[in-house]
Amino acid sequence: MAFDEDLHPQDELRRANLVRLLSIGALTMTPFGVLRPAWWGGSPDKLADNKSIFTLNGDVTVNSRKANLETRISAGDVVATGKSSEIVFVVGSDSFILRSNSLMEIEGSNFFVNTMRLLSGAVLSVFGERKNGQGLTMSSATATIGIRGTGVYMEAEPDLTYLCTCYGRVKLASSADPNDAETVVAEHHDAPKYITNKASKGTRIQPAPFINHTDIELKLLEAIVGREVPFGLEPESYKGERREY
Repeated sequence: MAFDEDLHPQDELRRANLVRLLSIGALTMTPFGVLRPAWWGGSPDKLADNKSIFTLNGDVTVNSRKANLETRISAGDVVATGKSSEIVFVVGSDSFILRSNSLMEIEGSNFFVNTMRLLSGAVLSVFGERKNGQGLTMSSATATIGIRGTGVYMEAEPDLTYLCTCYGRVKLASSADPNDAETVVAEHHDAPKYITNKASKGTRIQPAPFINHTDIELKLLEAIVGREVPFGLEPESYKGERREY
């Protein structure tokens, strides 16, 4: 991992600690009260307006070029991660953790995102409120998701999409049949779904378990865009193992 030479040593150490914890999955296992001093010494600050990347680890590219902490990410860019790699980044009022072996296309205008395509892998995202009827579409091979301000976790495979509406409101639809659709309103991971390429009992949208993401990660994503998660954190957040990509 490369750090910019102008970074304060304390900032460099904080980011290095966070990357270490993210890369070993510690954010899924450790109480938030322990994590605060361990990985930041307090709540993370909002990322500066002239920055896009909060942390990155391993093989990360933007538009096929190796990324570093000074790389800017905006609409029109393609972000990719390799094996055992991860990036935490911001585009406008939205922020993301893109997991290992993932490929995501971003569309919109400058730093306003209106379309995201997760071609492979997994991403945890939080989105700022869309106003004046503006929305955002998130898609994969098997699903199209209409989003207003919310938090979601998606895993994309060629024949299966996992989508957890962590909080907020989304409209899910099958890519194969847009009429096969469902609106999900969630306060706290209430209704995860699988969206498959084959219908079962008349629908391609099926109930799913809660997997592979945590409230602590959501809190991090909201903090770096200057917001708070809309729920309290338990002394110990979700302990489910995170899938390795």
